[in-house]
Amino acid sequence: MTLSVGNRISRRDTVELCEQLLSSRISTGTVDAILQRTADALAEPCKDLLERVRGASALNMDETGWRLRGAQRALWGAFTDRHAILRIEADRHEDRAKELLADSQAIVTSDRWWAYSHLPVRRRQVCWSHPQRDFAFHAEGLGVEKQLGEEGLRICEAVFWAWEIFQHTGDRRELKRRVRVLRRELKPILREHAGTKARYRQGRRFARNVLKVWPALWTFADHAGVQPTNNHAERALRGAVIYRKLSPGSQSETGDRRIARLPSAHTTCRLQRRSLHAYLIDLLGAHARGDPTPLLAQSAAGH
Repeated sequence: MTLSVGNRISRRDTVELCEQLLSSRISTGTVDAILQRTADALAEPCKDLLERVRGASALNMDETGWRLRGAQRALWGAFTDRHAILRIEADRHEDRAKELLADSQAIVTSDRWWAYSHLPVRRRQVCWSHPQRDFAFHAEGLGVEKQLGEEGLRICEAVFWAWEIFQHTGDRRELKRRVRVLRRELKPILREHAGTKARYRQGRRFARNVLKVWPALWTFADHAGVQPTNNHAERALRGAVIYRKLSPGSQSETGDRRIARLPSAHTTCRLQRRSLHAYLIDLLGAHARGDPTPLLAQSAAGH
């Protein structure tokens, strides 16, 4: 129900569901009013969530397409291991990333999208899944392009294996040792294929782009809470992406605000293994009584 905002078909489905399961008749207007009241009640919790995410030492970010009355928009998300904040913006440009991060000093894990290029490379972790896909593409080529792809895939596999070992042992010294070896292997390959010779033309641009963010490939080896992929953010956005594919998106700016707040609450509760239903009961009860709003932020110790 949290993702039925702005979708007339989903609201009708909600009406039918209430009639069949609860033997209760409810109008689509009532469903819309409930969603609006819930979104209003979530204003303060989501403001607090944003502050918590910005104050984290490490976070994941991702963005995807959205629609407002059929026009292109962008859904941005920033996530820690326990908190999520989503926002709908006009586009996927750098200014939107700056606004979402504000004065955050977190290490940001993301893909190589240019909107994150304003961040110092020492505060970035570039997702390894993306160069892995690029290496796989080049591996299907011929000659030196195929060589670049195959060598890159071998090193990607070694990176993921080193991380898996670390996940089981917690031995960061061994992780750093393995990463040093892989760095020494990969850099000469990229430098060679970034060269100006004609035979490197197929992989030149990719090799140069990876070299530009070179330090950001290896941040995970030195900092706790940082992973070599951005899978956390991609999984956290999946529910909203599915909704976008099944619906026309938002139909108003009010719908945009609902989409930003309701999935933020839903995803945060999921990350905390917390009942969204129980939280919304507490939230709406407090909101109706005028009591202090129960927040969504929760530390690991408080879980």
